[in-house]
Amino acid sequence: MSFQPILPMTGYVGWRFLQRTLDSQQQTFNDSAPVKRATDYFREKIGSIRTAEDLVANRKLLEVALGAFGLEEDIDNKFFIQKVLSESTTSSDALASKLSDKRYAAFSEEFGFGKSDLPRTGLISFSDKITSLYERHQFEKAVGDQNDDLRSALNVSAALSDIVTSTKSNDARWFSIMGNAPVRAVIQTALGLPSSVAQLDIDLQLEAFKSRADATFGSQEVGDLVDPDQQEKLIRLFMIRSESNAFATSNSSSLALTLLQSIPRYY
Repeated sequence: MSFQPILPMTGYVGWRFLQRTLDSQQQTFNDSAPVKRATDYFREKIGSIRTAEDLVANRKLLEVALGAFGLEEDIDNKFFIQKVLSESTTSSDALASKLSDKRYAAFSEEFGFGKSDLPRTGLISFSDKITSLYERHQFEKAVGDQNDDLRSALNVSAALSDIVTSTKSNDARWFSIMGNAPVRAVIQTALGLPSSVAQLDIDLQLEAFKSRADATFGSQEVGDLVDPDQQEKLIRLFMIRSESNAFATSNSSSLALTLLQSIPRYY
């Protein structure tokens, strides 16, 4: 069994504890037998993989590849994954380019199948990068098995950095956030935007996110959210509002149950 993260508290207090112990807990998780077997195997075998078909045919390699991008639930969707990888992202008509969840585009881009006869799997640094991503995402998943809010908070920091690094214009960065379900959930909650905002036209959604960010953080620039102080404020707001929403939902359900139980029964 993998190392189970130690999370004695929930909410923002739990987040602060996890922050203080993150490096040691992550390393212990990386060194656990199941994780080490998976990453050692990936490092040994990935250099021989030359096509998307080769990768999806090897389930052990595919588990690490998908897990590195938080896409492990697609492990049995082999045709879909092969298409995402083989078409790459060089064309706007490619499947990965058209999917609203931008993790697929990042996955396809990183492996580089479909771009040339020499995919990135042969690069010396490739296995280390993918296994590092895999370890981080799997630790986040283990945290999420105990507390999904803490998992989301862990994910948002690296995800925002990736978005800022890979995307140049501010609007494009916001669109990337809106297309990344886990990151969107954190920022939407932190900004106090209702879930119904997703039903708006995409340009109106963009304006809603930018306007609320400006009011909350004093800036509508996504790049400013990478600042440690702003990021800490973002996560604090997310944790507080998420707990508040859960409490309100719980109380509402309890009230409804109490009302139902108080209705007289005539039989």
